[in-house]
Amino acid sequence: MPYELIAILMFSTMMLMLLTGQRVFGAIGFVALVAALLLWGDRGGYDIGFSAAIKLMRWYPLLTLPMFIFMGYVLSESKIADDLYKMFHVWMGGLRGGLAIGTIGLMVLISAMNGLSVAGMAIGATIALPELLKRNYDKLMVTGVIQAGSSLGILVPPSVVLVLYAMIARQPVGQLWLAGAIPGLMMAAMFIIYIAIRCRINPALGPALSPEERDVGWPEKLRLLQAGLLPVGIFAVMMVPFVNGWTSLVESSAIGAIAAFLAAVLKGRMTRTVFENSVRNTLAITCMFMWIILAALAFGAVFDGLGAVKAIEDLFTEQWGLNPWVILILMQLSFLVMGTFLDDTAMLVIVAPLYVPLVGALGFDLVWYGVLYTITCQIAYMTPPFGYNLFLMRAMAPPEITIRDIYRSIIPFVGVMVLALAVVMIFPQIALWLPNYVYGK
Repeated sequence: MPYELIAILMFSTMMLMLLTGQRVFGAIGFVALVAALLLWGDRGGYDIGFSAAIKLMRWYPLLTLPMFIFMGYVLSESKIADDLYKMFHVWMGGLRGGLAIGTIGLMVLISAMNGLSVAGMAIGATIALPELLKRNYDKLMVTGVIQAGSSLGILVPPSVVLVLYAMIARQPVGQLWLAGAIPGLMMAAMFIIYIAIRCRINPALGPALSPEERDVGWPEKLRLLQAGLLPVGIFAVMMVPFVNGWTSLVESSAIGAIAAFLAAVLKGRMTRTVFENSVRNTLAITCMFMWIILAALAFGAVFDGLGAVKAIEDLFTEQWGLNPWVILILMQLSFLVMGTFLDDTAMLVIVAPLYVPLVGALGFDLVWYGVLYTITCQIAYMTPPFGYNLFLMRAMAPPEITIRDIYRSIIPFVGVMVLALAVVMIFPQIALWLPNYVYGK
């Protein structure tokens, strides 16, 4: 059987298994193992899976994964993150759309604490959304604000998705995180500019708070500022030594986890329940990601053995004669389509064995492409009919917000995100300047 046909058969079998509701790592790992056994027999087939497992266990930066997840859950479960919104409420409520702008700021800080979009969505939907609706903010705008803001969690460091990409693409995690920082902040700034302009044109979308609501006195304002900036201080304690080269990435992640734990203890919020929930959630998510990475490595090893990547590269460049940029744009469009029914990890694991080597063969920077992939995932998260964030919002939103409202709310924010993607594609140095500066010293 031709290798190209084997590759197509592997992909179609994997997609069929995913459509039946199988777990991502189970479907991918099963197809990889069966294909390896059929192609190379017992010894060769088992060697591929074993070598993938050993490669995973020896990848030292993977230790950052549980550290950052634990840090995020400690700050979330201990309600330290709640203080952030109270700070934005008092300090920015006097502006038109100020609470919506503050919510974007909240999402950026939550992203810097957790690295997962679901954390920002949960905090935004349970803390910010009721407050915004109670103060007569337009429900379409604030629903879109929370969905768009929470998507920053997979781009702003310490992004867990970029850790997964780093493992599969064999790229340095530190460079990928630094590459995501400026595009993430740029996208947050674009959200804020859009909100400010919309509320300036139509003040009814985001009315300013009355003086009575925000006039709590300077002592209380300063107390809230101190409490709200505590997570920022934890992030600075963790990242400043790493950026300056004083600590390794793993050491910085340990500093962040310890700092979050000590902050919760000193504030009297580290209860037995908080600790147990944080540890259980950390263990569950870490194990899930490790199984996915293991399955992806095994799947990629089979593809390397088949030579499928070279065959597809020849198809695009030699037989079809496509320009490298056209191929890159087609890849991004495929991510948008897949994002309507798959999450980011499933998308990456399914196509990484083909896309990542192809991007390198076309002469593009793999760190830069990691940022493009992540931004495209953000857009796919919010693309109907089955975008991941759409259904998270529907599950958490109050009854007065319908699924139709949720779909309509994301339209302008998806437009902003597509613009941000285009800007980063046209100007790669937006993503590459910071990692080149830090690692080039």
